[in-house]
Amino acid sequence: MDPVNVIILAVGSELLTPFHQDTNSLYLTRRLNDLGLDVSEKIIVGDEFENLGKAFRKAREEADLIFVTGGLGPTDDDRTREAVSSVLKRPLEFREDILRTIEERFLRRGKTMPAANRKQAEVIRGAEVLPNSAGTAPGLWIEDEAKIIVLLPGPPPELQSIFETQVRTRLAGRERAFLVRRVLKTSGLTESEVESLIEGLYPRDPARRLTILASPGQIELHVSAFSGVSAAEAERQADALTSELGRRLGPAVFSADGSDLETVVGRLLSARKETVAVAESCTGGLVCRRLTRIPGSSTYFREGFVTYANQAKIDRLGVPARTIESFGAVSPETAAAMAEGVRHVAGADYGLAVTGIAGPSGGTAEKPVGLVFCAVADAEATRLEHSLFLGDRTRVQDQSSQKVLDMLRRFLEEKSSR
Repeated sequence: MDPVNVIILAVGSELLTPFHQDTNSLYLTRRLNDLGLDVSEKIIVGDEFENLGKAFRKAREEADLIFVTGGLGPTDDDRTREAVSSVLKRPLEFREDILRTIEERFLRRGKTMPAANRKQAEVIRGAEVLPNSAGTAPGLWIEDEAKIIVLLPGPPPELQSIFETQVRTRLAGRERAFLVRRVLKTSGLTESEVESLIEGLYPRDPARRLTILASPGQIELHVSAFSGVSAAEAERQADALTSELGRRLGPAVFSADGSDLETVVGRLLSARKETVAVAESCTGGLVCRRLTRIPGSSTYFREGFVTYANQAKIDRLGVPARTIESFGAVSPETAAAMAEGVRHVAGADYGLAVTGIAGPSGGTAEKPVGLVFCAVADAEATRLEHSLFLGDRTRVQDQSSQKVLDMLRRFLEEKSSR
């Protein structure tokens, strides 16, 4: 049994600029996946009538289920209804009841409806109206032979409200296959290293898919499995591939449920009833921000210091002045002293430290931009690692924060397994 072919058509010239992102497609994809529906293609098109019509024709030819988002507003460049009407050869019909609903919405706010909003009361013939309790543009549900076309307004709160209250229930039971997804997240490996380790695991069966996504300090492996039989069968196929990937990648895998690294670290600390304190230099508080953005982190996060200046490292953390004088602020010796110092000052079970050269200036032949030392200290030992990260300042900082959190994660997992 073949799955439903779903295409999302995002309308808006602003989406073709660097200033706006198409977040609606991300939301729809996630919610459709929850219903066992996989999105095969996303198309972004501007407001030009001809281009919009061309994109919709393509989607109509290839998809069973089409979502068209945006372009339902009151302005002259909102042309989605008109373009879809033209392609389907179904005229627009004016609805007095929709107009009254829009007028009443303005009256509740003490305003008079502008004449421009009248166009939002136009409906494609044969379409089912999806009322919009969060805005003025109603959505439309159109059944076109064996295809379904859903028009939704562009503002995310309006789109999400209509989807949750009306579209989701209409879609239930229309899927022709069951879809299950799994996400493995790894740290400490490059994309090419991951590729090498999982050689031969890419599925030949079209019912299973494996995709690798790389970001600073992290590689994600997305597994999806379809089944025309049952959700349990799809889960079995996804779990079999996920299990083998985890076996190949070993301790580099920090999450098998899509959780981010700071969440995993928080769970481990909470389970062990232990605490952590952080001393940062080149990351400027990023490690602390990541740890404390997790609800409930106050149970395991003691405090953090951004000791950017050498004197701050000496005064706040107790780093010996001779250590910095002899080895420099960016050195394994200073990183170790920072981790040990912040653990002692905060009375925490673990101390984390990061010191490095984030750039773009400040590097030397001996200590180039991107050189970072990370340390994790507990009552018994201090672990040190150095890295040479590539990229701009932000990228170096992101990778540094990932590195030190992953060091703590591995340390905690080792201790828990003893």
